Amino acid sequence: MIQIDDAWTHPRLPWLPDLVTRHQSIIDRRLGHGDLKRWSEVMSRIPSMDPASRTLGRAVGLAHIPEAAEQPLENALRGLMPWRKGPFKFGPIDLDTEWRSDMKWDRLQATLDLTGHRVLDVGSGSGYHLWRMLEAGAQEVLGIDPSVLFHCQFATVKSILGHPNAASLPVTLEEFDAGILDFDTVFSMGVLYHRKDPIHHLEQLKRWIKPGGQLVLETLVIDGDETTCLVPPDRYARMNNVWFLPSVAALSRWLERVGFESIECLDVSVTTTEEQRKTDWMQFESFEYAIDPDNEALTVEGLQRPTRAALRARLPQT
Repeated sequence: MIQIDDAWTHPRLPWLPDLVTRHQSIIDRRLGHGDLKRWSEVMSRIPSMDPASRTLGRAVGLAHIPEAAEQPLENALRGLMPWRKGPFKFGPIDLDTEWRSDMKWDRLQATLDLTGHRVLDVGSGSGYHLWRMLEAGAQEVLGIDPSVLFHCQFATVKSILGHPNAASLPVTLEEFDAGILDFDTVFSMGVLYHRKDPIHHLEQLKRWIKPGGQLVLETLVIDGDETTCLVPPDRYARMNNVWFLPSVAALSRWLERVGFESIECLDVSVTTTEEQRKTDWMQFESFEYAIDPDNEALTVEGLQRPTRAALRARLPQT
C-alpha cells in the first residue's frame, strides 16, 4: 500500500535515513495537514502494477497498465488533484497538468550533463523534473518542497514507477540541513521570485553545492541592464508573493557577488498559455487570466508579460 513516507524512504540511498532524522520534527509537523487522511485513503486504493514499461521521458509514467487497473488508477489520481507539474501518462490515462514542465526541460536538457550526479531540486513540486533528471543520467536525485499534497503525488508516482533512485522531503530550503552531504548539481526553478531576500536564497543554494559543482537557476526576469530589477507594487500576474524580478544581467551580477563563476544564460522564454493553463486535472484559474486581454505584452496589472530565464553557474574548484 502506498503511503506518503514512500516519498522519503529508499533502500538504495544510504544517506537518506540521516536526512530524514535531521528533519523528523519538521516532517511530523507537516504531517498534521488536515487533508492528509483523505489523500492517504486515496493512495491506499491505487492498484499494484508492473513497472517494466516505465518511461522517464516526456510523459513520465508507464507505457502499459492492465485494463482492469485503468479506472481505479484514474479515480485515485483524480483524488490527488490539482496536479500542477507534469505531464504524466499511465497506459491510456493522460494526466495533463497545469504546467507543461516538459517544455521547460526541453529548453535545458541539451546544455546539461548530469551523468553520475547527485542532484538537489529545490521546489520540486510533484517531482516531474526529478524523473527527467534521472533520465538525463543523474545517479540519485532529491527534491525538497513543503507541500504535503505534492509529496502524496510524488510518493504515488514513485511507487508506480518501481522506486527509481529518487526521494523528496517536505521541507523548505530554509529548513533544509544536509549535514556533510553535498550535491554535484542544484536546481532552483520557479522559486527565487517568491523570496523576500533573493541574495540569501542564492547563498543557501551555494551552501549545498560541492566545489566545482553547478547551479541551474530558473526564474522570472524583466528586460534591462545590470542595474534593473522590478519590485511589483502589489500583485504580479495575479500572484501576491512575487518580490524581485531582475534582468538577466542583474541576476548574473548577483550570482557573481555570491561567489559563482562561469555564469551563462541557457534560455530566455516568454510564458504562454500552451505552457501553463487550466486543464481537466487542474481546474482552477490559470495563466490565461493573468494577461491583459487588450495587450498580450502586459500582465493584468500593466507590467511586463512573464518571461523566464535559466542560468547556469559554477562554484570554484577550491
